[in-house]
Amino acid sequence: MVTALIVAAGKGKRMGLGYNKQYLLIDGKEVIARTIDIFEEADFIDNIVVVVSKDEIEYFKENIIDRYGYKKVDKLVCGGEERQHSVYNGLIECKDSDIVIIHDGARPFVKKEHILETINRAKTFGASALAVKAKDTVKLVKGDFFEETLDRDSIYFIQTPQTFQYELIMRAHEHAKEKGIIATDDTSLLEQLGKKVAMVEGSYDNIKITTKEDIYLAELILKK
Repeated sequence: MVTALIVAAGKGKRMGLGYNKQYLLIDGKEVIARTIDIFEEADFIDNIVVVVSKDEIEYFKENIIDRYGYKKVDKLVCGGEERQHSVYNGLIECKDSDIVIIHDGARPFVKKEHILETINRAKTFGASALAVKAKDTVKLVKGDFFEETLDRDSIYFIQTPQTFQYELIMRAHEHAKEKGIIATDDTSLLEQLGKKVAMVEGSYDNIKITTKEDIYLAELILKK
């Protein structure tokens, strides 16, 4: 079974909206609904688990799942204090899955072919993630000074989805929980186990909607 685990429990404070950015409308439709659409329509996805804030469970069910008639969303899970805790809560509900695709709810422009490629690579290597090559020169800074120019050809910006064999990602999260490790993404937890994650080159359109400026960019992407 291939499960899409969509993380939508963040409050998006940087957006300054006063409400969860997942419900922001882009061309008349919520960000999170646009994200779910992609996985709902992909025939290689068996089911969808969505992690939302505890106080938004009923709202989400009524205004997103029921309103749009999603058939694959079979579980809503309460989020945790940090993103990592939210993912872990979701993973507990994916115990019947062979492959789990962890994706940010605020990335509504991921391409289906890229999702499928992460699945195929995860089946082969255990774990994979989308990334895009750095466009600009990247510097290492220490204090107030540039310390070193990094090799731009070797620098990639990580995205989601990040896709894993279920037992492997659960082991990584259990290890992190035991050791008190908090990471900003799930591939970092694999690295803590000494495991390698296969890279799948993604798209610059696969933006995470985080700031108000991203709204304008999202509208431009929709017009393509």
